[in-house]
Amino acid sequence: MSRKRNLYLKTIPVEEAREKYFERVREIIEPKTESVPVIDSLDRVTKSAIYARYSSPLFNASAMDGIAVRAEDTKGAAETTPVILREDQYVVVDTGDPIHNPFDAVIMAEDIVETEEGVKITASAAPWQHIRPIGEDIVAGEMILPRNHKIRAIDIGVLLSAGILDIDVIRRPEVAVFPTGTEIIEPGSEIKEGSIIESNSRMFENMITVAGGIGHRFPPIKDDYDEILKQVSDAVDKYDMVIINAGSSAGTEDYTVHVLRQLGEVIVHGVAVKPGKPVILAIVRGKPVIGLPGYPVSAYIGFENFVTPLLLMMGRRPESLSETVEAHISKRLVSSLKHKEYVRVKVGKVGDKFVAAPLARGAGAAMSLVRADGFCVIEQNSEGVEAGEKVNIELYRSKSEIENTVVIIGSHDLILDIIADMMPEKHNNMFVSSTHVGSMGGLMALRRGEAHMAPIHLLDEETGQYNIPYVKRLFDEPMAIIKGVNRIQGIMVKKGNPLGIKTIEDLARPELRYVNRQRGAGTRVLFDYRLKQLGISTGDINGYEREMTTHMAVAAAVASDSADAGMGVLSAANAMGLDFIEVAYEEYDFAVPVKFLESPHIKAFIEIIQSDEFKQKLNELGGYTCESSGTVINV
Repeated sequence: MSRKRNLYLKTIPVEEAREKYFERVREIIEPKTESVPVIDSLDRVTKSAIYARYSSPLFNASAMDGIAVRAEDTKGAAETTPVILREDQYVVVDTGDPIHNPFDAVIMAEDIVETEEGVKITASAAPWQHIRPIGEDIVAGEMILPRNHKIRAIDIGVLLSAGILDIDVIRRPEVAVFPTGTEIIEPGSEIKEGSIIESNSRMFENMITVAGGIGHRFPPIKDDYDEILKQVSDAVDKYDMVIINAGSSAGTEDYTVHVLRQLGEVIVHGVAVKPGKPVILAIVRGKPVIGLPGYPVSAYIGFENFVTPLLLMMGRRPESLSETVEAHISKRLVSSLKHKEYVRVKVGKVGDKFVAAPLARGAGAAMSLVRADGFCVIEQNSEGVEAGEKVNIELYRSKSEIENTVVIIGSHDLILDIIADMMPEKHNNMFVSSTHVGSMGGLMALRRGEAHMAPIHLLDEETGQYNIPYVKRLFDEPMAIIKGVNRIQGIMVKKGNPLGIKTIEDLARPELRYVNRQRGAGTRVLFDYRLKQLGISTGDINGYEREMTTHMAVAAAVASDSADAGMGVLSAANAMGLDFIEVAYEEYDFAVPVKFLESPHIKAFIEIIQSDEFKQKLNELGGYTCESSGTVINV
């Protein structure tokens, strides 16, 4: 190779160079996948969404040490009128023990007194007090992790609890690293005049590991054109990416750019950054090959600007930073003066403020760690924080991810998991965060400025119309409805319907055990509406006061035989293998302030629910129609 200088007179901005190069790389790279044991999956990235095989708890379990009783047997118990329970009216239980019929409540050990006649209690027990219902934390069939999710330690625990032993993950990109230069020597070698101890490649190896790849560092190559050509050519056939360190500048022995032009195509040579200008971005036989300058600071800057984001893209990993933001807490948090408390929260940016919505605080709620975006830390000697107060949030996710998240608070449906799974795949670096508080709870959150949209399905008794009358009554600002889906609501019963339940009237049979949705849930509004139409009192429904917060939790209660029936959607019944008695089609829509309609997040959301892929997934779930999905109606 003749000695000549590599003159590059024109450099381009880093952002332009990255966009130009990454656009080409996206066209040629398809992530490779492999199956790994869950116990070995830390920091790996999921190939596709993962769904629970089992519920957690697997059974109705005592949350306290004490005795399991029938709540009915404790009625009237008070300090002045204690009740004595005979030996056949209770069973001693420890925390975590199964609770079987006919028992439906637990009394703590410290609240009972043993006597010769039996156990004396001085307070009545409410149905299902101190009992963790099946599926309280995880419900079989629900999505645990979405695709492209980086697995954390808490995720592994939840996956195992849900019966998942092996998962498909994105294979780590393997990167060959070649230091070059006749003057380069290995650490520990004899130093002579003109020698430079090679260290950049070891830095690269570790930066590759941090970015989710596997680095393969080779011994230094002297400034020999043919040798560089041969080793780089061999490495391109074996590895997913190649990095050549040094030899990218304008020296007469800087051969890298000539080698890459002979082997493939040089997309960029030279970027407008100081230090770090002599960067080479090339493609050789369908593989990215990057030449980085030899000065350590320049090499580091070049790596961070081009190699790190490229590895994250290849491994389907989001860029994540440990950050703290100031956010408005969405509800009052009361805390003990004795402890420093870490409250798990979902975080989103709504308008010009960050909003933090607390998640479950129970020690057994492991899924709240999976769902959390960060912690609100309440210091010791603090009684807590008031709703709307500003708090500091330690983020799990990067601030940029939070800012690019659609915050959804309201009614639960399985389609929210589908949308959350599709959003980052279809719209890079956009995400969905959903919190389930019922339709009315969602509208109240929207009024307080804590969400971008609220999924609702509220039937107006006066007009027989869904959703729009409620939005008109509750909001003064311009509002819109994004049409979602029509879905089948009905009664979920055990497979084979052994109790012969056919209509809502049957639910008033005294022997039937019903499980309800929480106040403000659209399903409960519909159920109450039908009861009123039929002239049935809520007091005639055995279990009316027993509440669950999602359709899947209701389905789990029926499937586990802790209830005989519950209202919900067909997709939840299908997921849990239950029979279903259709009651009505209803409109499940999304209320949104008009001011958010032009935001990229909402446009991306609408595009997804109008997509063929989304409609195909609805068909697989069953129980939905979507002719108007994505249509916007100004209210």
